[in-house]
Amino acid sequence: MSVSELEAFLDKVFPQIHYGGRTYFIEEVGPLTARMRCDYHERHLRPGGTISGPTMMALADLALYVAILAQIGPVELAVTTSLNYNFLRKPGQCALIAEARLLKLGKRLAVGEVLLTSQGESDLVCHATGTYSIPAGR
Repeated sequence: MSVSELEAFLDKVFPQIHYGGRTYFIEEVGPLTARMRCDYHERHLRPGGTISGPTMMALADLALYVAILAQIGPVELAVTTSLNYNFLRKPGQCALIAEARLLKLGKRLAVGEVLLTSQGESDLVCHATGTYSIPAGR
């Protein structure tokens, strides 16, 4: 699927991710990869003025979902079966960038990793790994 096809699909089946305003953006997709951005907004902050863990977790999960859908097409019920997060450093008060890469894309399971950075920075703020279940007969 292309970026525009993925955006239209997400808008149709997952419109709640844009509740309160659009902050998640698909920047590009490629073979087994996806790059997404979560724009900075105060609603993503936690006490102490840093971007919250749940915001980073949502972006990583969504980036992995997008990387999978870009390869297999519009499969609504591809679902997360496991996610692991390592929070490495405090992100800045700016957009977050997610670089997702699929390590395995099988008939029933997809395994990938996501590297999160603050926009304009190279140091990782979070490393995530995850597995998705892909329904039979997709």
